[in-house]
Amino acid sequence: MGKWNRMAAMAVVLELCIASPATTRAAELDLGPYIRKDAFTDIKLSPNGDFLAATVQQEDRTSLVVLRRSDNQVTGSISLGRHNHVHDFWWVNPERVVFSAAQKLGMLDMPQLTGELFAMNADGSKKENLLGYRVESAGPGTRIQPKKAGFVAGYLVDTLPHDDRNIVVMVRPFADLPYTSAELLDVYTGGRTVLARSPVTEADFVTDARGVVRFAYGATANNASQLYHRDGEGQEWKILNDEDVTERVELPLGFSADQRVAYLSVEQAEGTDAIVSLDVASGRRTELLRDPRVDPEDIVYSRDGKGVPVAAVFWDGKPRVELLQRDHPDGRLLRSLLEAFPGHYAQITSVTKDGTLALVEVSSDTNPGDFYLFDVPSKKMSYLLSRRDWFDPEQLSPSAPVEIKARDGLLLHGYLTIPKGSTGKQLPLIVHPHGGPYGIRDRWGFDGDVQMLAAAGYAVLQVNFRGSGGYGRAFRQAGAREWGGAMQDDLTDATRWAIDTGVADPRRICIYGASYGAYAALTGVAKEPDLYRCAAGNVGVYDLPMMHSRGDTRERRRGRTYLRDWIGEAKDLASASPTNMAGRIRVPVFLAAGGEDERAPVQHTELMERRLKAAGVPVESVYYRTEGHGYYKGENQRDYYTKLLAFFSRHLGGATAR
Repeated sequence: MGKWNRMAAMAVVLELCIASPATTRAAELDLGPYIRKDAFTDIKLSPNGDFLAATVQQEDRTSLVVLRRSDNQVTGSISLGRHNHVHDFWWVNPERVVFSAAQKLGMLDMPQLTGELFAMNADGSKKENLLGYRVESAGPGTRIQPKKAGFVAGYLVDTLPHDDRNIVVMVRPFADLPYTSAELLDVYTGGRTVLARSPVTEADFVTDARGVVRFAYGATANNASQLYHRDGEGQEWKILNDEDVTERVELPLGFSADQRVAYLSVEQAEGTDAIVSLDVASGRRTELLRDPRVDPEDIVYSRDGKGVPVAAVFWDGKPRVELLQRDHPDGRLLRSLLEAFPGHYAQITSVTKDGTLALVEVSSDTNPGDFYLFDVPSKKMSYLLSRRDWFDPEQLSPSAPVEIKARDGLLLHGYLTIPKGSTGKQLPLIVHPHGGPYGIRDRWGFDGDVQMLAAAGYAVLQVNFRGSGGYGRAFRQAGAREWGGAMQDDLTDATRWAIDTGVADPRRICIYGASYGAYAALTGVAKEPDLYRCAAGNVGVYDLPMMHSRGDTRERRRGRTYLRDWIGEAKDLASASPTNMAGRIRVPVFLAAGGEDERAPVQHTELMERRLKAAGVPVESVYYRTEGHGYYKGENQRDYYTKLLAFFSRHLGGATAR
């Protein structure tokens, strides 16, 4: 089957919407391609290569679908209902797939794992809730241990590739700061056997190549990280790192095939994180990889089921792969894949148990993701399907890494997207800060919102301001309690950089973001009233003291600690709140919010709107009362982006939606 025929077949099988035609930038922009959902969010090959499992996003849920690879026919599927999403999934043997569930109220909401694990056979049979707070016990009186009903959550630790019956999971009681356990879970019956109990609260575990639990890592009540190790099954835990003592975080990555060496990701007091090898017998540590600019963010593991780290990905502008073991065949294979797709990022997402067939994803700033089946022995690649085949990469706008020096000398990194076919100079610019803000970062790759804005005629500037992740502990902590302070100054300095380099027309610049990015947008026009022509905030937080009294972040002890340590005490935050700066804003504002938003409750936007109107500031607002932190429904997405583009068009002159 040819590339385009296979693409069409997959589209029908996954019950996708009818594609809107590709669009080019004009006076009116077709929103269809940008609001249409991805064909799938993830796809994985079964251990024998007979099946593909894929997660398919519907309006307000994500389902799991299994297809027979020989004819692309659906053999099994499952959906968990409204606001419930299949979060991740794993083939545990050739016939059975296990998956985790998450809930989120809105497209931009961070998925909250429910702690439930489910299983289904490839033919759709034997669907089971294996573990979680809604599981029902099979009852006593059987030789096979029944499920344990209880108010607990479970999370995958190891699929145990050489055991078709069991996996290792972390089990967490529903309590504040609980002690967890590592347990063997039968993927057919839900029976559990305790393997180890954690020495620190809310610990996760790491196994060695034999499936033996060897590491436990968690945090104390004050959010200080601790790492423990044990020599083998039944052995005592020994502490390897305590952040309160060393002032750094160490996280386990895995073991060598012979279990003699462990690999750790180690924070440094200054600069970026390093990957360190630990000789288990002697305790000797050796730094293996460290980039002077960025942290190692993605680890590539061996394809043999032993979980050996073989390479790390550094996102220094564009992704770069560095090998931990130069002679490892998997590392060499990855390098050859990257060379085969210049200008793209290639990664092996799944592989058959015998290692002969791999699923490879290839993506870039203008390519949402193409998937190929790779016959490893013959080195032959065959196209399978794409995430968004309705986009033509040749018609999309490239994103270029940029470096910007902040006023205090700190080096900032970001991305500048220039509209396809433009001169790249004196353009209307939208400064687009990310949400989070801490530990989150913009990375090089396809971004549908950025591409939409570029297609409407705007240059888009994304900045990893201080506090963002990926640049080391000190860079992240430099943003602590800097809402409206140095983090905001970084965005101001980046905007001025765009003017000084001639990219931006200084008379046509707006700032727009969601969640924290919405806070930064409104704060930006309050602090710099002459720099921007307008501001747009979506699902934003605008009254910082309110964060201590409303929203889901404050509901757990660690969340309250986070608010205090990273944002500040409620009594000190009024002056940094846009709701109290409305009188300083002199440009038009656009606001949007979801009525069921738990992350940034709608009261933030309602208060911001009232304060702006009282100050005489032109403000447009739209509320989607049944939506949360971002908008699921297609009609709401279309309405939101139509109003947003119309707002920008009035003040910057770009395209409107049709």
